[in-house]
Amino acid sequence: MDTISLKPERRAQLEEYAKRRGQDAASVLDEALATYLEWQSLDFEEAVEGIRKGYDDVKAGRTRPVAEAFAELRQKHGISS
Repeated sequence: MDTISLKPERRAQLEEYAKRRGQDAASVLDEALATYLEWQSLDFEEAVEGIRKGYDDVKAGRTRPVAEAFAELRQKHGISS
């Protein structure tokens, strides 16, 4: 088994969290890390897909002037120019 060092305050938080869940620290840490890594992977995939769609829009000529887009955002969010 590999050992990973934790700051004392993080270890205390982890142990308290594990205690509330009725599990050991290693199990809750593994579960939390797995959840985070899954979220990270999905977030990355969504970002790549968004960039791809934007690139496809530019290639197809589906664009508008930045001044127009910024004006719309300022109006939408009540920001004066």
